[in-house]
Amino acid sequence: MHRRNLGFALITSSFLILTMTLIVCAQAQKPPLTNQDVVKMVKAGLSESIVVTTIQENACNYDTSPNGLIALQKAGVTSKEMNAMMSRQQGSAGGEAATDASGGNSAPTDGARWEMPSVTFLQNAGPKPLKMEKTNLAETKQKPRSLASLAGDSEATQGIQAGVNDATWDAASHSHSWAAGTGILQGGGILNGALGRRQPTVTYVWGVPGPASANVLQTSTPKFSVNFAKAPGVNPSEFAPEIVKLTPTQNNCRLVGATQGKEDARSREAADWEIFSSFVEDRVGVSSQSTAPGQYEVSPQSPLLPGEYAVVLRPVSKNEKFSGGDVARAQGPGLMFDVLWSFQVADTAK
Repeated sequence: MHRRNLGFALITSSFLILTMTLIVCAQAQKPPLTNQDVVKMVKAGLSESIVVTTIQENACNYDTSPNGLIALQKAGVTSKEMNAMMSRQQGSAGGEAATDASGGNSAPTDGARWEMPSVTFLQNAGPKPLKMEKTNLAETKQKPRSLASLAGDSEATQGIQAGVNDATWDAASHSHSWAAGTGILQGGGILNGALGRRQPTVTYVWGVPGPASANVLQTSTPKFSVNFAKAPGVNPSEFAPEIVKLTPTQNNCRLVGATQGKEDARSREAADWEIFSSFVEDRVGVSSQSTAPGQYEVSPQSPLLPGEYAVVLRPVSKNEKFSGGDVARAQGPGLMFDVLWSFQVADTAK
């Protein structure tokens, strides 16, 4: 009986080893991406950020010759997607961290994991991580002359105040996987005001629910460490941290910023929305020092008055274009507009 059990155990172990070997071999034999694969993704309507991330995460065998690039452009592949292809091809060939065409660092190479952006308050008692918060996006007919003028707009503030599925957000914001980052807004989504008669352009207003931040600081000159080096689907060289003053409303929410866009901007996959070119926000002057790509230390240039503020991530270029679909789903570059880290400077702050 003992010999029979031993033989059965050996057979079982051999079967498990064989199964694992087959799995590993199948993974190792996964074909590298080619130009044709990228064109298929583009033709299928996948958003730019998803295509770029897929390029960055998979082995490749691209044709990046002049003729190859011309063919890609004719097929509708964007410059960012082609930059990602060239960076990935260079990284695969040289075995080093890839750089994009402008010289900035691209996404992590194989073996590195995605990490959601983070902000830490640097204090004498020790660093204190701040919780990442999701903004809500509402629409209104009123033009974005200032956040103060929008604070009394019921269309915008009611949509922002409606809130978001906190369980979904908490799970995603603490995850290190790109897949979680792509679905952050599934429980919240964009909340529309009652627009009535449809207009060709509307004002999009970003805000955060709640009358005040839970992070109450006793200093008027706070210093923060910001890290978005491995943000999913984001080129860290294209963004930088800023501090903005939040505008409280009578409906218990705080406005972050606003801009105009086409009425269907949130459903468009093409990266053609210049969100930041005319963005309205109350920015605070900051002293910012980059310690590594996507890593900064930032502080206000002068003491802050008591009130509500937030650390945000903004494009370096005012002319940066975004996919409205990315903004709606808080994925890729759109994620950078949809998150913040709020704090309150107390009346007793020194």
